[in-house]
Amino acid sequence: MDSYKHLYINSLDSLSKEISSYKNEENIWKLAGDIKNTPGNLTLHICGNLNNFFGAVIGNTGYVRNRNEEFSKKNVSRDELLKGIEETKDVMNKVFDGLKLSDLNSPYPNNNFGENDTIGMVISKLIFHLGYHLGQINYHRRLLDI
Repeated sequence: MDSYKHLYINSLDSLSKEISSYKNEENIWKLAGDIKNTPGNLTLHICGNLNNFFGAVIGNTGYVRNRNEEFSKKNVSRDELLKGIEETKDVMNKVFDGLKLSDLNSPYPNNNFGENDTIGMVISKLIFHLGYHLGQINYHRRLLDI
């Protein structure tokens, strides 16, 4: 479990670093060309996704997701985004601390990711999802934060 936890916490730390690295905070919300999602919205989406599929579904935190708001909300401050990442890390730590290795082969509590998926399979799918969006944010920052 510690290896999975380490991957997620390091990736969320990388997300914090990316958002903190923008020279101009306004550029976190900048769109250009065919870029459809801002780093701000992707950050809200990553946090919402993890709080939902880990926190609510596996950890029973009671989190209620508003996925549409993850993409429609605009101009959230950098500090608020960073706070959301830290809160998500706290949830991830608690959920992983409550899992046992044997849980990886247990059925995931719902069929959002496919019928008969295990918790281990969903953990793997979600880290790829997080990494994909983290790469988008990194590329956006290097391309448009000028």
